[in-house]
Amino acid sequence: MIRLGLIQTTSHDTNQKGIEQVSKNLKKLGKDETEIVCLPEQWLKNNEIIDFDSEFSEFKKIAKEYHMTIITGAFYKKTSEKTSIISPIIGPEGEFIGEQEKIHPFDYEQDTVKPGTEAKIFNTACKFGVIICYDMVFPGVANVLTKKGAQVLFSPSRIVKRGIRPWKMYVQVRSLENRIPIIAANVESSKFGGNSMIVDMQEDDRVMNTKNIILNGETSHSVKFDLEKYMKSRTKRFSDLNEFH
Repeated sequence: MIRLGLIQTTSHDTNQKGIEQVSKNLKKLGKDETEIVCLPEQWLKNNEIIDFDSEFSEFKKIAKEYHMTIITGAFYKKTSEKTSIISPIIGPEGEFIGEQEKIHPFDYEQDTVKPGTEAKIFNTACKFGVIICYDMVFPGVANVLTKKGAQVLFSPSRIVKRGIRPWKMYVQVRSLENRIPIIAANVESSKFGGNSMIVDMQEDDRVMNTKNIILNGETSHSVKFDLEKYMKSRTKRFSDLNEFH
């Protein structure tokens, strides 16, 4: 069994205030022995981190103290070569272990952000992939990650209120398509719609359905999963695929 969780954030006046509040939730989840935690996309005021090591120094300490993996969200990253949106990941030893680039920049982001070209697998408490917000709309991202060996998918997101209904549908469908749990974190504020989701599955007489936990307000939650139980159903689902044109 493995305990996986997420934090739903709200808007704060400064990055410091946001990080202080999230740190409290991370420690709470750590005391519950949560092994991997996901934060939303662009949950900090400026949406851009100049120095991840210094900005997230407290997160690194918490990760090491509780032997926790923290998917810190997703933020703009600017270099001399390009601007991208990345999800930096802190491993259980308290150091950054890698980052996932957003593969499908959304709408206005396309004017400045270069798309990522690789869906990566990370391996700490389990094998997992990261789907950043708009990437959830495209079936191939979740499918590639699952076929690469991901046992669970995490999705840092920032969904406006009017987009919540289709977003919740996308998340559940990706879970059903690939027979894999998905943990999707969102921001809740006057503009963004919250409803962060932990999507599990249950099967009844060969019919698979989703079992969802929905968050409200600035909060955190974690759930124990037996990730091996999905393997048989996942293998069967992929074996049913036929070639066509």
